[in-house]
Amino acid sequence: VQLQASGGGLVQAGGFLRLSCAASGQIFSNYHIGWFRQAPGQEREFVAAIKWREGSKYYTDSVKGRFTISRDATKDTAYLQMNDLKPEDTAVYYCATRKLRVLTPFTSLESEYTDWGQGTLVTVSS
Repeated sequence: VQLQASGGGLVQAGGFLRLSCAASGQIFSNYHIGWFRQAPGQEREFVAAIKWREGSKYYTDSVKGRFTISRDATKDTAYLQMNDLKPEDTAVYYCATRKLRVLTPFTSLESEYTDWGQGTLVTVSS
């Protein structure tokens, strides 16, 4: 699966952005789509994930209540709606797939995700 992330940009604190992750190649029902981010000088960290078939979601604590992950199976696209953005949300955001054959619990482990998009930069000014 090839992934193309888009939607990043410059926004003021308190603003919002919606990131998209378009997939080419088939996404099977048990796959997870995850969003990760990497701030300057820091390691990449998990943000959110969604199970493609059932749509259940999982978030890191720092974005709960502000970010919403979703997917549109008809478009093979996942989204990350980011509201009430903070300067500490500034990072390159990546989407990735976790390829699974059976229904599996969520994980935030980067190593579990195999196919990665190229990243989209989100900059939040104070």
